[in-house]
Amino acid sequence: MEPISQVVKVTLPNYLSGLPIPDSFSGWFKLGVRDWVSLVPFGAAVAGITYMSYIAFCPKAKGFYSKKPSKSLINLDIQKEDAKVVHSFDVEDIGEKAAFCRCWRSKKFPYCDGAHGAHNKETGDNIGPVCIQRKKN
Repeated sequence: MEPISQVVKVTLPNYLSGLPIPDSFSGWFKLGVRDWVSLVPFGAAVAGITYMSYIAFCPKAKGFYSKKPSKSLINLDIQKEDAKVVHSFDVEDIGEKAAFCRCWRSKKFPYCDGAHGAHNKETGDNIGPVCIQRKKN
């Protein structure tokens, strides 16, 4: 604890008292290059502490230390042997209406079976099916 006490009680106050901080606003314009260079480490430390505090205490903040969304697969098990999953339908074969899955969790894929409900509850998502309905003339 003695080294920490030394830093807090002696070293830090001596460092801060030696900084060329002017007494007035116009004094900032009178600082020389050496004065500005001596303020850089202090400014960087204050900026770093401020940024880390912002990231730690602001839950919606996106930054280096915040949780980032993981890169997870959308399609977990449907036609994984194919390079790309593609389905095409003839409008005449669909009938009056059809609901197509967009969450990739349906057991009747590519048709929707309502699996998006459990997916939405689990992930907080709001995905639903694509519904196609034939217009009546």
